[in-house]
Amino acid sequence: MTPAGAEAARFAADLIRIDTTNRGGGDARERPAAEYVAERLAEAGLEPVLLESAPGRANVVARVGGTGAGEEGQPGAQQRAQPGALLLHGHLDVVPADPAAWSVHPFSGEIRDGVLWGRGAVDMKNADAVLLALVGEWARSGRGPRRDIVLAFTADEEDTAEFGARWLVERHPELFEGCTEAVGESGAFTFHAGPGQRLYPIASAERGTAWLKLTARGRAGHGAKPNPENAVARLAEAVVRISAFRWPVRLIPTVRAAVEAIAAAAGAQLPDGALAGGLTAEDLLARLGPAGALVAGTVRNSANPTMLQAGYKINVIPAEAVGYVDGRVLPGYSGEFAATLDELLAGTGVSWEYAHEEIPLEAPLDAPVMASMAQALLAEDPGSTVVPYCMSGGTDAKQFSRLGLACYGFTPLVLPEGYDYYAMFHGTDERIPLSALEAGVRIMDRLLAAP
Repeated sequence: MTPAGAEAARFAADLIRIDTTNRGGGDARERPAAEYVAERLAEAGLEPVLLESAPGRANVVARVGGTGAGEEGQPGAQQRAQPGALLLHGHLDVVPADPAAWSVHPFSGEIRDGVLWGRGAVDMKNADAVLLALVGEWARSGRGPRRDIVLAFTADEEDTAEFGARWLVERHPELFEGCTEAVGESGAFTFHAGPGQRLYPIASAERGTAWLKLTARGRAGHGAKPNPENAVARLAEAVVRISAFRWPVRLIPTVRAAVEAIAAAAGAQLPDGALAGGLTAEDLLARLGPAGALVAGTVRNSANPTMLQAGYKINVIPAEAVGYVDGRVLPGYSGEFAATLDELLAGTGVSWEYAHEEIPLEAPLDAPVMASMAQALLAEDPGSTVVPYCMSGGTDAKQFSRLGLACYGFTPLVLPEGYDYYAMFHGTDERIPLSALEAGVRIMDRLLAAP
């Protein structure tokens, strides 16, 4: 491996060994990982700022000055045409992992047969390590990015961002002064769509978060007596209605472009009207083949029941029952989402409210940074195809967008065929090939560094 690739592997393993499990509700401790990151940045000659939003909840921000090289690679050429600063962000927390379900301990950072194992290997301590290795490589070589770079390593992304990106945006916006665009998770991973078909999705959109609380009210009573005002039954009916509803196809520009690119790469013919709602989601995805998985979660809004809370004794009908639904909303369709919920719950005796809400995002597809990301990928893997991508969930980009930044997802990973990248997110036996980390450093260097 190259020195930078070896460093990326070491940094990622070290970060995995620091347990930053985020159990939600404020139960996490990212500070040890933040201190580790700050030490690596300082070794690269930067001046990191470590900011603790609450005891143990720490974030790190550092700035790298740009060289100002123009398109011809000459220092200072076209200086005034240079874009604003670019924010690169990654989170330090991870979701819980049960050691009993894993082949190796999830916080071992074990390297076996050229593969790094552990919680965060994919989401997303691997990407944090790539950024650390890259700035280290720049320090050794005397090179640097064309434009100013702000690096942000955040807490609490796996919950509400209250102690991380949201806190930084609200309390320390000055750290991001001059930034016009942001790049974070996820995207730029190899998706093997068939023999010789390698797709790389670059994220330019995210669905919004619409977590719902359902409350059913009724008449308390004895479990042995008839009760037409049973709150549990009302909640159950409401949950079934929501679960059974089939949301209509709604193709935002990013997803429409993704569908067109996937179909072209696969040689698939889409009938007239297919992109104007002429097909059901199931029919549209079937025509795209395996690569339909890249848009399956983003061709429409969604609402999935996830939690139920009711009762306190088996022979007592409670007066209230509560349920929770994980709703996700496409950019431009928040109003339709709310109106649909009102219709679905009409007459059920169940009310709904947002338990947590975050905005959907969509950034321009024709931005120069999109073209630069595509070029960096294609130089690493010629013959592959870059496609736009909308994330079905959300990231810290939602917070940074409040500063007026256009946000993209680009954490490049060149992956071998048969590697189930999707299964690694929040799954058991999360792991990443070391070769993917090394390629990630090369691609990010190609994207950011001056000629």
